[in-house]
Amino acid sequence: MKKILFALALASASVASYAQTDVPTVKYSVATNSFWSNWFVQAGADWNAWYSGEEHGSDLKKSPFKKFRTHPGASVALGKWFTPGIGLRTKLQGVWGNTVRSDGQSHLNRYWLLNEHVMFNLSNLICGYNENRLFNLIPFVGGGVGRSMTYNLYSMDLSAGVQAQFRICKKFAVYAELGWNRLESDIDGGTISDTNVRGWDTHDNHLYAELGFNYNLGKATWNAVPDVDALMAQNQAALDALNAKLRDAENENANLRNQLKNQPKVETVSQSVKELITTPISVFFNLDKIDIASQKDLVNVRAIAKYAKDNDRNLLVTGYADSATGSAAHNQELSENRAKTVAEELQKMGVDASKITTVGKGGVETLSPVSFNRRATVQVAE
Repeated sequence: MKKILFALALASASVASYAQTDVPTVKYSVATNSFWSNWFVQAGADWNAWYSGEEHGSDLKKSPFKKFRTHPGASVALGKWFTPGIGLRTKLQGVWGNTVRSDGQSHLNRYWLLNEHVMFNLSNLICGYNENRLFNLIPFVGGGVGRSMTYNLYSMDLSAGVQAQFRICKKFAVYAELGWNRLESDIDGGTISDTNVRGWDTHDNHLYAELGFNYNLGKATWNAVPDVDALMAQNQAALDALNAKLRDAENENANLRNQLKNQPKVETVSQSVKELITTPISVFFNLDKIDIASQKDLVNVRAIAKYAKDNDRNLLVTGYADSATGSAAHNQELSENRAKTVAEELQKMGVDASKITTVGKGGVETLSPVSFNRRATVQVAE
């Protein structure tokens, strides 16, 4: 039994150590987070360049670094990743820009653009999710609406770009972003005179380069999905190992039982039995009587009788009389008869007469008071 308990304890320790190891997970698969997880905010500063539909045929320089095209701007955004690879972002940008005229001069145009972007984290989509990855490449596409506050004009727009994001810590990252917003109608106060022109020159276009920071709100990571098949295989392996240990323990336990069964019996004698064997049991009589004075004296006689029967031992019964009364001859006869009385009681208790020896010691004065010498004793014979 101790072997089995030891095996169970060992198996429990094995299972506990297994539970502390890495849990196998499904590659490229994560658990869905709550709605309030994986939100982020972004803020940046940009350098934006405008290309107007009005400038077609004006032979103006196309460089995005020309002063009449460029102006600094700013942006803020709020977004959420629904998976490690796909998210949505609402971005507001603008404030300052230029209206490009055919005269090639700077004309300030205060504006804003509000776009909804679908974002694709290519690093996670291609290489798998890694919360400690330092670099993520994130292209995006979308659309929205723009307004020129200078000219009080509105226009729908299409938007596209790419963001390179560099992780600083769990909460913070910095990014560099290149983007293009294509306005569907005039927003800079100038319209194209040749309506047959198609393509780039038929719309107002907004290009920008932006630097900013990203802050993750709440939980920003994803939990990998446990590989159920792999877990079941590991659990089965652990159970098989446990069963093997239990079988070994049971076999060893059975061997121990067989060894104990085949061991010779060792006779053990308790302290009370030892006292019963070595100490004579006294049965008392009244003056000049051979009838036992009290049946209570036979309680211990029964115990020694049972021991003698169970262990095939001989008993010695010795009778006594007190020397203070009666003659020596009378006392000798009296002591012998007392021994015979006790022997008869032993036979009633199942002790064979051949196992009983009786002796009379006559009158004695070994005990005090004198009445204690009126007795017979029973003891196991050597």
